[in-house]
Amino acid sequence: MLNKTLKVKGMSCDHCVSAVEGSVGSLNGVDKVKVDLDQGTVDVVFHEEQVSEDQIKEAIDDQGYDVVS
Repeated sequence: MLNKTLKVKGMSCDHCVSAVEGSVGSLNGVDKVKVDLDQGTVDVVFHEEQVSEDQIKEAIDDQGYDVVS
């Protein structure tokens, strides 16, 4: 299991939090996702054999936000 913190641009409100947490949280293999608006980060705990970091980044991109790292 991996714990990864991604820097994300464009998140500014509770809707952003719900959109990102809902999208990433629905991926098979993601155990936990937590958005921190103040820091502009998304913390994700996931099983790398079930879901890749690229798939997580794509789910965030699909919601209209830019993953910086």
